[in-house]
Parts: sequence; structure tokens; C-alpha cells
Amino acid sequence: MRRRRLAAELRQLREERGFTLEQVAEEIDWHATKLSRIETAKRAAQPSDVRALLALYEVAKEAAEPLLALAREARQRSWWQAYGEAVPESFQVYLGLESEASSLRVYEAEFVPGLLQTEEYALALHRAVQIGVGETEIEQMVAVRMARQELLLTDEAPRLWMVVNEAVIRRMVGGPEVMGAQLARLIDATKMRNLTLQILPFSVGAHPAMGGGFRIIDFEAGADDVVYIEYPTGSLYLEKKREVDSYTLMFDHLRATALPIDASRALIEQVYDE
Repeated sequence: MRRRRLAAELRQLREERGFTLEQVAEEIDWHATKLSRIETAKRAAQPSDVRALLALYEVAKEAAEPLLALAREARQRSWWQAYGEAVPESFQVYLGLESEASSLRVYEAEFVPGLLQTEEYALALHRAVQIGVGETEIEQMVAVRMARQELLLTDEAPRLWMVVNEAVIRRMVGGPEVMGAQLARLIDATKMRNLTLQILPFSVGAHPAMGGGFRIIDFEAGADDVVYIEYPTGSLYLEKKREVDSYTLMFDHLRATALPIDASRALIEQVYDE
């Protein structure tokens, strides 16, 4: 995410100065492809690269320092790199976006959202879904999921709005004891200051998200929102405005038809008692 922010700032500076990619490349003896990849966040910009560009654009020292700091921070190892292959490269992108998000809007159709799963529920879920994967690797995946939940406990925690299908709270995962503890966790979660949790009841019938779950990752002004979708063999990142707008409208329909917050908590408590 820092690389994306830096890329956007550098591209804006170049355009404000009236330079083309080719003109900048010629001035600082680069290939135009290198600058293009930096401006599209496909290549990390070294602090020395950023310093050269800012000098060409005649950016004042006080305005240059935040951009240089972004370049340095973008090169730092992220917390999830300590988990090695337990975090696929495609999911590393998601973790980077999630860690910088100002808010997350989540719809899940089949399972409790990862940020609210208990460890026992997560283990049972991974054992069911990750066919042919060894226990050690599954435990690493769950450890990553538990580490992600620390996002909820920081002062910079993103605002969370989650809508989950009624099937999520009724499908038995891991047996009565595991599922009971998970439902208790959801009941507690409804009292969190930065979380809105709603249940989409079976009674609403067909709805716009029949195709499955998705997440809308929102950022502060200056960065475009992203829609993230997982499927069994990979994931998709949707960034075009019409795509993001379509999923935003879909989510608005879901939260409008889902049970209100208090009624959602009451339904979870009812299923817990059952």
C-alpha cells in the first residue's frame, strides 16, 4: 500500500510539472520502462530513485521528506513475511492492503470472517477446506489468521462492517463445543466499538450476493478502494471504479436487507442456546 501511495504521488508530481515519461527518463538517464513500473507500483522505488525524481521536479525539502519516508517504509519487511510459505504471494498483497485500510466492508456466505474466528474454529475450517495439506502447514495458516486479528486491538484499527449469511452461524464447524465458543465470540464482537455485525436471514430469499463472499477495502482520501474476492485456487483484486461501485451497491443492498444490529445479536444468541 505504501508503494501504491508513493507511486500515485510521484505520477502526480510528474504530470503537474508537465513532463512525459520519456522526458524524465532522459533527464536522469533511466529507461522509460523503469519509471513506468515505479509509477504503477509494479516496482519498488529505492530512496535514491525518489531523491533523483524529487530533485528533477524541484520539490522543497519539507515536502520531499514524507515521500522519502514512504520509500524507506515500503522496503521494510512486513510482519507476515516471518511465516514464510504459509502466506502465499497473492495473499501477501491482501494483508498489505488490509493493514493500511481505514475500513473494511465484508460479506461472507459460508464461514465466520477470518478476523472474528476463534483459533479452534479456524483449525477445524482449514482442516475441512485445505484438502491434502499437512497439519503443520495448517497450524501456520491459523497462526497467521490469529496475528491478523491484532489489527482489531490497535488504536489505528479499521472500521469494520460485516454482513454474514445465516448459514454462517448455523453450519456446525468443529462440533458443538467449538461452534458454541465461536458463537460466543461473535456475540462479544457485536459490542466492539469499531465493528458493525449483521446477519442476513434466510427469510430474505434471493439477494444480490448469491455468487459468494467479498471484501471492500477502503482507504483514506488519495487512494482508490479495492474489492477482494477469494476462490478455491486463487483470488481477484478489482480496482476499476465501475467494479468497485457495483460491489459497493451490492453491499448497501445487503446491509439494508440484513437484520438490524440488536436483532442480529439476538439471533446469534438464539442459535448459541440451541
